[in-house]
Amino acid sequence: MRVLHTSDWHLGQRLVNLERTEEHQHFLNWLLQTIEEERVEVLLMAGDVFDNGAPSNTALKLYYDFLRRACATCCRHVIITGGNHDSVSTLNAPRELLQYFNIHVVGGASDNPLDELIELRDAQGQLQLVVCAVPFLRDRDVRLSVAGENYEQREQRIREGIAAHYAAFIPHLQQYKTAQVPVVATGHLFAAGGSASDSEKEIHIGNLGQIGADQFPAEFDYVALGHLHRPQQVNNRHHIRYSGSPIPLSFSEVADTKVNYILDFENGKLSALQELEIPCCRKLVRFKGSLEKVKQQLALFDNSTHTLTAWAEIQVELETPLPDLQQQLDEVLQLRPEIQVLIHRPPLIQATAQTLEQQVQEEVDLHTLREKDVFLKRCESAFPDSDHTELLATFSELLELMTQEET
Repeated sequence: MRVLHTSDWHLGQRLVNLERTEEHQHFLNWLLQTIEEERVEVLLMAGDVFDNGAPSNTALKLYYDFLRRACATCCRHVIITGGNHDSVSTLNAPRELLQYFNIHVVGGASDNPLDELIELRDAQGQLQLVVCAVPFLRDRDVRLSVAGENYEQREQRIREGIAAHYAAFIPHLQQYKTAQVPVVATGHLFAAGGSASDSEKEIHIGNLGQIGADQFPAEFDYVALGHLHRPQQVNNRHHIRYSGSPIPLSFSEVADTKVNYILDFENGKLSALQELEIPCCRKLVRFKGSLEKVKQQLALFDNSTHTLTAWAEIQVELETPLPDLQQQLDEVLQLRPEIQVLIHRPPLIQATAQTLEQQVQEEVDLHTLREKDVFLKRCESAFPDSDHTELLATFSELLELMTQEET
């Protein structure tokens, strides 16, 4: 059986208030073509279908149009699990209808592991693959709030709660292992050792909920993870992987190669794994350095291999302030209509130590600040000599609870 692992579509995402619809449509078209060319039988989507709990009509249309077109391909089963950005009710609303088309949706966790255990059969009814479709585990799923706990106790219990959710499948898997039926699990979480980018929102009170590769049961032949946007193995385990996001969701991902994984299972085991690079239709690019260097980078930038206008982030390093800086940059940009500047950061002034002291309160680009960054700055200002670990953990917990109420 051939399986494709994807995740973190974030349909409806905006970058500095600009929509990504064209890029997402380009990816979904490529995905449908890949399913046909590679003869994919099962599509695993490991969370964060949408960028927020109230997706726009445009994002919903992308989603349902894709599912409709996927039903006309060789793909016989689609499994979709919810991520921390997804609304459980939004994903689950059409679940019964979609199941009629062999599209299995698990928007939120269940107390009964059998509700998340999905058997996939071929056209003759023969069992070929079992999927433990675990979505993002929210606070209520891991029993987060216990009065009187300290930071370390809460961290340990969250990890134990997540590990216990996966361990609950073990008693039900022996029959499949005996029959040499491969078992795959999904997850949407932060696994220890993973490399994050700026666009991931921290989950489980500041990533306290991260678990190690050895906490996934050995009965799993493959673990398809979502949440981290860079494709990667977990602790060098070949069979535990993040597929990453299909498009760069922030400028911190400009150097990342975006991929999906194709998995082949034979005789009850993972027999082959290959990376498929996802073609990019819009380039995100950073230009940073001296004014002359940035101007040269802009002049030499080649966008010929991409169909959409490039989006840029610019930061110039200067020895002293330059009054006509913006005018000089505009003169170059007028000759490069294929480059659109989304973020123009304040220039970095290479000042002397005396001047630097006068510039401690430099202007901050609000686009780069997260809620937690603002809170930490406030803590450092109000309590400069204190340890802010507990305050940050509590603040992160409040943010997560607010997000869950919204979704």
